Amino acid sequence: MQATAYEYDPASRGGQVLLDDGTPVPFDAAAFDAGGLRLLRAGQRVRIETEGTGAELRITLVTLQTF
Repeated sequence: MQATAYEYDPASRGGQVLLDDGTPVPFDAAAFDAGGLRLLRAGQRVRIETEGTGAELRITLVTLQTF
């Protein structure tokens, strides 16, 4: 699934992405580390992997979107 980076805190390595419908979804350091990234800037397109649905939706991986 694709999303747009919205917030990122380098100290905690967590943040939020916006889904294409505008829904914000938080991610934690484990999801960020799983993608192998070092930094994330607001506005970057990312690829995410999730588990769960609705209010239980959880991001398990964040990485940069490549074309």
